[in-house]
Amino acid sequence: EVDLMLKRFSSLFARDTEQQTDLQKELRDYLMQNIPLEESVPKLQSEEERELVLRLGYEVIVSSARTPEESLINPEEENAYKRLVELLNLPPETVQRLTAEAQSAASDSLIDSMEEHLKNFFNR
Repeated sequence: EVDLMLKRFSSLFARDTEQQTDLQKELRDYLMQNIPLEESVPKLQSEEERELVLRLGYEVIVSSARTPEESLINPEEENAYKRLVELLNLPPETVQRLTAEAQSAASDSLIDSMEEHLKNFFNR
């Protein structure tokens, strides 16, 4: 799943195969750093960026349920999401709207959905 995400996301930003391969490696290295939210969130510069992070974060958390009987969000993920919401400091109505939008898109493939949101964000 990670390989597919890296491949699809690198194709959004790199023009040729060599650039895509380099970007995939860079993204993989970045993912492995496991940077704390408290360090990453302050680097977001706009409300639009914070909204994108919240929506993508919710989609990733919800996608982790492995069986139909399993809760969509386990307690550890719920705590992480609450911490993310707090750090992003978005208005409650914005959080509710983004969560509802992410829930309605839950039937889509996670990777397709994330790719679409990133395309929309960077093509503005």
